[in-house]
Amino acid sequence: QVPCAPSQPLAGSESRRFTNKHSKKALKASLTLGILLGMFFVAWLPFFVTNVAQAVCDCVPAGFFDVLTWLGYCNSTMNPIIYPLFMRDFKRAMGKFLPCCRRPAEPRPSAISLSMRNSNSGPRAATSLKNVL
Repeated sequence: QVPCAPSQPLAGSESRRFTNKHSKKALKASLTLGILLGMFFVAWLPFFVTNVAQAVCDCVPAGFFDVLTWLGYCNSTMNPIIYPLFMRDFKRAMGKFLPCCRRPAEPRPSAISLSMRNSNSGPRAATSLKNVL
């Protein structure tokens, strides 16, 4: 048996701050996920229940079925509203590309820089067939 050297624990205040910071992030992530899943179930569960009922008894009016279908579609329109409310990274990414969400101090990315970044066609070292093989 090899004795393990005890590692030095973090100082008390650092440990609490570290735990507190991560617990706040976990709580926020859980809240966001709960809201997204709740909205999904509220929007789509009536559609799926009605769909099964329609297959079994053929007793659902077409207009009601259409309303429930559009309720599910509305869930898709809610996601771009919910994500920026709860996720700072998503809000920053949207601000870079949408003029309505951009802060005045942020420069607008040019089309050339975006295409070069997306195509990975930046400066590269010369590669020959010998280097590849």
